[in-house]
Amino acid sequence: MSIDALQSKIRRLKTPIIVGLDPTPELIPPELRSAWENRPGPEALAECYTRFCETLLEALKDAVPAVKLQSACFSALGWQGVKALQEVLACAKGLGYYVLLETMRSDVGHIAELTANSVFGGPDWGGGRQLPYPCDGLVLNGYLGSDGIRPFQPWLTAQEPKNLFVVVKSSNPSSSELQDLISGDRVVHRAMADLVLRWNRERRGKFGYGEIGAVVGAQSPSIVQELRKHYDSLFFLVPGCGAQGCPVKYAAYAFDRMGHGAALCVSRSVIGAWREQADADYPQAALKAVEKLKNQLAAHVTVL
Repeated sequence: MSIDALQSKIRRLKTPIIVGLDPTPELIPPELRSAWENRPGPEALAECYTRFCETLLEALKDAVPAVKLQSACFSALGWQGVKALQEVLACAKGLGYYVLLETMRSDVGHIAELTANSVFGGPDWGGGRQLPYPCDGLVLNGYLGSDGIRPFQPWLTAQEPKNLFVVVKSSNPSSSELQDLISGDRVVHRAMADLVLRWNRERRGKFGYGEIGAVVGAQSPSIVQELRKHYDSLFFLVPGCGAQGCPVKYAAYAFDRMGHGAALCVSRSVIGAWREQADADYPQAALKAVEKLKNQLAAHVTVL
């Protein structure tokens, strides 16, 4: 699966939204929380995460084209959380989602290679290759340089192609401390975007986008607009709307005139929507939150 497949799924549903499955204890609804509270510890909490995420995946399968899992939320629980991550990834793949995994463990070549094999190719520890973290793409931190990207590039043109999203302009408030500094005749985030273009090696799919996309936060509409103007071959993953509070209209600048080339990524505002909707069970609350966001975006973007 590739960027083309993601864009095709978005077009089919007319919904350029990726839901982040980033579970934390406070996001677990009471009907699941009791099992953990009655049996405190990481194993019970990991089981809650699995049930929570798999129920949401089943509820949203006809509403959104893609999901993103934040590995840190799961690995924080130790091996029990890693097991839950594997189970949720397998469930998402089985339901036909485009599946994105967020991990930043790719600083030096051999570490990046281990990560690439575990999520795309499957390491052979004896007894045949295993695929412990099945997914279609990864979110990576490109500010570590090409050592952290190069081992993933062969998978971009594999028989079953994968793709990457590299952080260009992140959505956290302090991103400007580094990413907006002047570097020669460019700001740093533009230098990062130029690197992403180079790493793509001018490969483009049928929709015109390279297999390495860019993470572009929605906080500054002028930056989003500028990046879209100068990097028309990069597919944008846009965080910042939802719980982080950016207006949806800011994210609209990430799309081209056909409503293509970008997807909003929201997590807490969807998976935690049950906290704001009285008398709603959590899967139904998540569906309502997605529909609300979709309608807000439709006021600014039409997906053709």
